[in-house]
Amino acid sequence: MALWRIRATVDDRPGYLSVLTASLALRSVNILAVQVHTTEAGAVDDFLVDAPETMTESELLASVAKGRGRDAFVARAEAQGLVDQPTRALALAGRLVHESDTLAEALVALLDATEVRWRPDPLLARPGYEAVRMILADPAGGSFEVLRAAPAFTPAEYARAQALIELSGAMLRRQEGQTTLLLPDGAELTLRAATIDDLDAVRDLHAGSSAASLQRRYLSGAPTDARLVQLLEPPGHGRTLLALAGDRVVAMGNLLAEGDLGEVAILVDDDWQRRGIGTALLRRLYAYAEQGDFAALIAHTAADNVAMLRTLRRLGGGAADRDGTLVSVTLPIAGHRAGKETPAAFG
Repeated sequence: MALWRIRATVDDRPGYLSVLTASLALRSVNILAVQVHTTEAGAVDDFLVDAPETMTESELLASVAKGRGRDAFVARAEAQGLVDQPTRALALAGRLVHESDTLAEALVALLDATEVRWRPDPLLARPGYEAVRMILADPAGGSFEVLRAAPAFTPAEYARAQALIELSGAMLRRQEGQTTLLLPDGAELTLRAATIDDLDAVRDLHAGSSAASLQRRYLSGAPTDARLVQLLEPPGHGRTLLALAGDRVVAMGNLLAEGDLGEVAILVDDDWQRRGIGTALLRRLYAYAEQGDFAALIAHTAADNVAMLRTLRRLGGGAADRDGTLVSVTLPIAGHRAGKETPAAFG
């Protein structure tokens, strides 16, 4: 079994691809996979084929030419070529999610590039591509120059590379929002913004929390999955932060927005309470509100939630407004006038 990669341009007219495949079949060349790249010059067909061991490169080129293929490129292929392009692209994307510093390596693998050069100047050239060179903006700064002598780059390959660049940028933006919280006992937690991908971990946090903790947080029972989705993707300029010990979510802080007022609430895993995590989340939500157009933050909690009330006082909370077992505390935002109406609970 001899694997070859063949790329050739074929007129984008009915029957022309079948002429090329028939020409290959006459030489006992078995087509294992095919991709079609649309270009202005015609359809560029990319084949992975199994050819007889005795067949040479020149014989393959002659067979392609006989099948009306133009600008042909042939090269020996490795067994990994049997993995189809979508599967390979997804695998590279998955690796990039877990190893964000592997973008250059991912581009080499995705594009079968000869070399990828990083330049510190993002204005080296405008992003784009030509036959043997592709320029891509590095989300971390600078730019990538991707080189490949043959075959010529196609619009489809440039689009794939751009998709990988966009994924890398999204991961970098997510990482930039991460901070490490060192607890007094030496434990380290990661604080970051939540996404919908955290639904399972946040569901586990709630499942492991006591009824008393859930009551203090929600003033009722555990929330539904639909409610958790709303908390992970708060509307408007709301924000949700998570505290993680490894991959486990041990606390969640929410800021829900309604106009220039926001409601804040915290849930901390029972085993991690009274260690300063709730305070750290509240401070970061307050800092976020200061950067936005919030006039004040409101916290609703149970009257017996002494730890939460103490934290709110430390952050500058005003007088508590008590209604039975419910206490509401207003945190004015510096630079805004106090005295805004206290909003009702957001549910």
